[in-house]
Amino acid sequence: MRLVRQSQLPGTGSVLKKTLSVIFLLLSSGVLVLGQKTPVYKGREEKLPAAVAPQPIAFSHKKHAAAEIACLDCHADATEKDFADIPNVEQCMLCHQSIKTESAEVKKLAAIQKRNEKMEWVPVYRVPDFVFFSHVNHLKAGEQCVTCHGPVAERDVLAKEVSTSMTSCMNCHASRKVSNACDLCHQLGY
Repeated sequence: MRLVRQSQLPGTGSVLKKTLSVIFLLLSSGVLVLGQKTPVYKGREEKLPAAVAPQPIAFSHKKHAAAEIACLDCHADATEKDFADIPNVEQCMLCHQSIKTESAEVKKLAAIQKRNEKMEWVPVYRVPDFVFFSHVNHLKAGEQCVTCHGPVAERDVLAKEVSTSMTSCMNCHASRKVSNACDLCHQLGY
């Protein structure tokens, strides 16, 4: 009886090599994880903090937080909608029709309201249009605003302090054992 090595059987050597190559690639890329270790995704590093253009009104989150105004008092849509709206002039003026009315910035705000104009706030945190991010889902999962937006309550002027890159989001999801399936954040095939 003659012994035949597996690699000598027709076609088996290339199948075995391909299978081992695929397993190696999956392991080395972090797609296939064995054991308890949380994968760490790597991507292009973002330089933070990143300054943004000046806001039309000098607005201090720090002063408003010190007055015990919570994030959701002004960004209430975050509990009901995917997108957390930035307050409009009318919402700001609900308080400022009687609070700090002599402030130069509140006077600017009142003038914008009187002219019936829309406030053009400069966005600080944005994700690309092809990314779906739900504030309401993150809040329902117990996340705090500071997780994605940084220590806003400590800032007079906001800068982007927390990365909104795909890598950062995937690492956050992985550390919390939340799905990183592509269709969770991207609408595929539409």
